[in-house]
Amino acid sequence: MLQGPHAAGPDRPLLLRISFRSCVVGTLCLPLLGLLSCVFISSVYHFEDATGTHCHVANYLPSISASISLSPECHIWRACIGLHWAPRVLVEYSYSKLYRGRFGARSVERSLSALCLLFSVFENMGLLLLTSVSSTEAYAVHKTGFLLFIGSSLVYMLITCRLWSAIKKQTFSPEDARSHRWKKRLLFACSFFCGFAGFFYWKHNMYCQSGAYTMFALFEYLLVFSNMAFHLTAVWDFRGRDIVVVSLEDKHF
Repeated sequence: MLQGPHAAGPDRPLLLRISFRSCVVGTLCLPLLGLLSCVFISSVYHFEDATGTHCHVANYLPSISASISLSPECHIWRACIGLHWAPRVLVEYSYSKLYRGRFGARSVERSLSALCLLFSVFENMGLLLLTSVSSTEAYAVHKTGFLLFIGSSLVYMLITCRLWSAIKKQTFSPEDARSHRWKKRLLFACSFFCGFAGFFYWKHNMYCQSGAYTMFALFEYLLVFSNMAFHLTAVWDFRGRDIVVVSLEDKHF
């Protein structure tokens, strides 16, 4: 249950209260720390395997797919994504409730908020797919999961920026304006990094140019970090809110 700082209800004993800010930060720390751990271990202990390419050209940076496909890196990554999944769903459900409360019966925004929730589900499905199936196990399936994750996340961010543009005009709140401003910046950054990552991936596969895959890996990191930062803006959107767990036990029979 998502409530304000003083709402719990006198007839429902409070079992747990945690700030929404802590939930969002903790949720994002799981994939962030998991990814950094996997890249570090791959770079230090499995550098040749993690940076090897199909055409054997020089590469100096392991891609994310390579970093999370080795052992024990794959187990670390899967554990982090598994733990992060449920809180992530909670955040997206909270956004859905927020939009319903903000827009009421406004048909365009209500439809966009439904699409926003749908593409957030697709984004999570893509993340789970690329996590569950590594590139060394089934490359085509892993690639499909990655494309689903990136494509859905960009559409989700675009719709979110459109919704927060309407919210900013509706409330005139400086916090909402700041959230909208950073969302737009991070959407632009993700689009920019995605374009360059795709260009260098194509260049590597078409021409096997030395260093092209290194540049792809670099822009892939920047793309994923920008995506995480976009989701971090939820700490502004749910400022002052707490997640509470209350007892619903009915003692009357």
